[in-house]
Amino acid sequence: MSAQVVISGDEAQTLVDIRRHLHQNPELSHQESQTAIFIEKQLQALGLQTERVAENGVVTVIEGAHPGPTLGFRADIDALPITELSSHDYVSTNPGVMHACGHDVHTTVGIGVARALVRAKDHIHGRIKMIFQPAEEASPVDEPIGAERMAQEGVLENPDVDAVFAFHCMPDLEVGKVGYTQGPVWARSDLVEIEITGQKTHAAYPHEGIDAVVVASHVITALQTVTSRRIDTRDACVLSIGHLEAGNSYNIIAESAQLTGILRSLADETSKQAYTEIERIATHVALGLGATANVKFTPGARLTANDVALENRTVALMRDVLGDDALVLHKPQLGAEDFCAFSTRVPGCYLFLGVRNEAKGITHMIHTPYFDVDEACMPLGVKAMTHALIELGKTWVEP
Repeated sequence: MSAQVVISGDEAQTLVDIRRHLHQNPELSHQESQTAIFIEKQLQALGLQTERVAENGVVTVIEGAHPGPTLGFRADIDALPITELSSHDYVSTNPGVMHACGHDVHTTVGIGVARALVRAKDHIHGRIKMIFQPAEEASPVDEPIGAERMAQEGVLENPDVDAVFAFHCMPDLEVGKVGYTQGPVWARSDLVEIEITGQKTHAAYPHEGIDAVVVASHVITALQTVTSRRIDTRDACVLSIGHLEAGNSYNIIAESAQLTGILRSLADETSKQAYTEIERIATHVALGLGATANVKFTPGARLTANDVALENRTVALMRDVLGDDALVLHKPQLGAEDFCAFSTRVPGCYLFLGVRNEAKGITHMIHTPYFDVDEACMPLGVKAMTHALIELGKTWVEP
């Protein structure tokens, strides 16, 4: 017998209250202490035991009444260093910090799924591990953080997780819709650093030196051919140099210049080809102008890609409760996500949750100071994910 997942009006309001509390009290990566405490209290009020993983990560397991797999749901909990400019009555009360990527929604949906699963425990086959992850927005320096740290600390073990799921708010997708990609979801991300070395001299005598600024300018321009002329145009790839630092005075020819940028692609092979092209272009352009170039690549997030068989089954189950038109094919994104730390270890299914409502003026992109969501997305997300997790457990087959 299937569990009937019903989100009442009172429950929908509870989700709104939870989300607005989180939105008003955002915390940056590695600082999510009060957020973690709030999540623990919400889960413990349901009679669930919680544990901490990766300092501010919160995990709980909801045991079902029947044998079956262990399925995981992940929600990220950190905010961004952005000053909110909206005028609604639940704006951030933490100056310079804002839930501008929808992690307050992801966390609320996670709590809502836990609430719904507790009510439906008799219908669960196996168990559901709820994973509330810190530090998704941070950049790793010398040690693992976020999802990778949670994975290394065993969040996918004891009991071993068979598959893991997640939602992400998507502002270009209308509320009421859930998007799926049939493969890659978020791009692989690589930091690109190029140091140009020329020769310093007085600006009045440029012929006595080698201008690192001019060389850097030519390198930046030439690098545009990596994606436009060297990479197959059918393969998504973006190279952006976002920072140039050079010189120490307006009247001195700069001896060195540092370029920093980001490389994104939807395939490891594409990134590897781009590595080769970037190094070849930077070193040879610099050499041709009398300078030298040193290129360094630092891998960031790996490619986040869905297990297609698992995604197909999940989408079909969500259609059962949301309707055929609610599930729509969506293009993968060249943003990056550390969910890959989970989905490269076990099968993953990462879906987009529509939050856009033009009539309400809710159209702004993530990571912007006016970002907001149509809160009707939350009961829809809870209903769809809860139903999928319960039904997948009943007839679990390894992807």
